[in-house]
Amino acid sequence: MAKQGVASMLALALLLGAFAAIPTGVHAIGVCYGVNGDNLPSASDVVQLYRSNGINQMRIYFPDTNALNALSGSNIGVIMDVPNSALSSLASDPSAAATWVQSNVQAFPGVNFKYIAVGNEVSGGDTNSILPAMKNVNSALANAGLGNIKVSTAVQSGVTQGFPPSQGSFSQGYMGPIAQYLQSTGAPLLCNVYPYFSYTGNEAQIDLSYALFTSPGTVVQDGGNAYQNLFDALVDTFVSALENAGAGNVGVVVSESGWPSAGGDAATPGNAQTYNQNLINHVGQGTPKRPGSIETYIFAMFNEDQKPGAETERHFGLFNPDKSPAYPINFS
Repeated sequence: MAKQGVASMLALALLLGAFAAIPTGVHAIGVCYGVNGDNLPSASDVVQLYRSNGINQMRIYFPDTNALNALSGSNIGVIMDVPNSALSSLASDPSAAATWVQSNVQAFPGVNFKYIAVGNEVSGGDTNSILPAMKNVNSALANAGLGNIKVSTAVQSGVTQGFPPSQGSFSQGYMGPIAQYLQSTGAPLLCNVYPYFSYTGNEAQIDLSYALFTSPGTVVQDGGNAYQNLFDALVDTFVSALENAGAGNVGVVVSESGWPSAGGDAATPGNAQTYNQNLINHVGQGTPKRPGSIETYIFAMFNEDQKPGAETERHFGLFNPDKSPAYPINFS
């Protein structure tokens, strides 16, 4: 995660306001499971905690053998990342991709893999490896008879630009070919969406209520689309960027979103509870450009005291290491 930079010019334009959404029935909520913390529960206890809370989807950030063994037979849908450090080898060598798939996917037939995220918020020269690595992993899955598992990459809002949301485009040249490849395979783009970082990067022009889904009225009128919260505006900027890249049929999965409960501006348990509960309630209705349920993964399951970076990075958890809730949340 580490998104302080994503506020950028996009957030400058996204202004105030928001709206307290009404639940609209069953929808797909997952939670990201990171393990950079002391005294975290065993993987089997974690899977049981997901199940007891009705959380039916999980994202893991590397092929975590303990987690994969615990997930076997659970039917929890899984996003599994290819670590950024592995991109170069998988991009340059199809046999390395085949070995990766064999060791980390085929070896766990009881796991309900949905997506392989080839890199998370990749930056610098490594971005050149994303698409060839995606192609090699996709081919390896197809050759293994696992073509139902979709291959994508996870990106943050800093790869987009433009306001209002209908004017969204990709600001990074490597994204167009990735978007077109996703359109050819039917895989979604995995998008990490953080109103929190947009807000803290531009508090002078973005009202807290716009970020928290708590303001009552329309703030940004974009043609026929009315924006009442920052989450929708950020997601629809991705949607417009895909359209402008000639990949308008590519779906968007929100692969991370959350709010810290300590460690920075507006980082309180109350705000974290408000954001995450309203997010859960809201995503069943989708966005102005994409009505309907939007698959969303909350970051993160636990407060992780070993995470590097800003203090907020260690306080995104819905649960404490002892499995007690950091604050009350209803996942249904």
